Amino acid sequence: MMRIVKPKNARSKRAMENRSPKAIENTKKALTVRGSTCGVLVQNAMTDIAAYKQPDIKKFQKRNEIHPFEDASSLEFFSQKNDASLIIFGSNSKKRSNTLTWLRTFNFQVLDMFELKILNYKTMTDFKKLTINVGMKPLISFVGPIFDSHPHFQMVKSMMLDFFRGEQISMLDLAGLQYIISVTASGDGNISVYSGDTSNLPSINFRVYKINTYKNKTQNKVPRVELEEIGPRFDFQLGRVREADPDMLKQAMRIPKELQPKTKKNVETDLLGDKVATIHVGKQDLMKLQTRKMKGLKKRRKDEFEDEGDDEIEDVIVSDEEQPKKRKRQIK
Repeated sequence: MMRIVKPKNARSKRAMENRSPKAIENTKKALTVRGSTCGVLVQNAMTDIAAYKQPDIKKFQKRNEIHPFEDASSLEFFSQKNDASLIIFGSNSKKRSNTLTWLRTFNFQVLDMFELKILNYKTMTDFKKLTINVGMKPLISFVGPIFDSHPHFQMVKSMMLDFFRGEQISMLDLAGLQYIISVTASGDGNISVYSGDTSNLPSINFRVYKINTYKNKTQNKVPRVELEEIGPRFDFQLGRVREADPDMLKQAMRIPKELQPKTKKNVETDLLGDKVATIHVGKQDLMKLQTRKMKGLKKRRKDEFEDEGDDEIEDVIVSDEEQPKKRKRQIK
């Protein structure tokens, strides 16, 4: 029998309502957690990554004896206590040096996670000092066919999109697009090439650039765009991976009935979100098509009589009283 927790005051009631399931979810919050052996390099790496998640991230300062792939119950407790569904766990050991474990939860239980070993790292302070505005939404680019073909790289793409997406909005000013996150993997899209050991997988290059726009000297009104690297710069190697349970993933991906789009007959939506409709018209009779009005295309009276076929045409003499010395053509 499930234990039902009742709020004791208005403050706890609001907190429970905020954590309860919703049709439109809250902005996903994140945590950075240090392991028992977490060096300065890993701490600086988590700090630089957290700078692009502000203000929806919380950094833990204490060290914790946690091994996510063996027992993740402590991280699940942190997730429930802080209402955070994304966690980056930093650790450093002899076997797995300078490792960041990216973890995602559903209903405060581990959904999936993977390890990224830091091969090369350049901090933000090594670049030109720039102030990052809080709440700015970045452009995210994934370069390489392997992100769409290999299941492990599909997980990396999905989790990074969840981490850096931020608040969901319906409209965006172009002036708010100030930087771009580029994630590149130079590997082939063929899965069979990388089957088996994860050490054969290509490295992941993580770069961040500032978008600078300048006035174009030509007559074209489109501005000239240049990219300036602002850091951090990472070269990752994919390590251990735990994929999501199919039943839990199906439940996490379920769309509420009130948010499901209503289907319309002969109306579809393409990948870019544009509506594409199919119009069915009747068969067109080309004989009744209106052509250009000119004397040469007009149907003459003689042609009208020929089109009648079996109709007889005869001349009738009209009486002198009605209309003398005039003939009429009458159609029977």
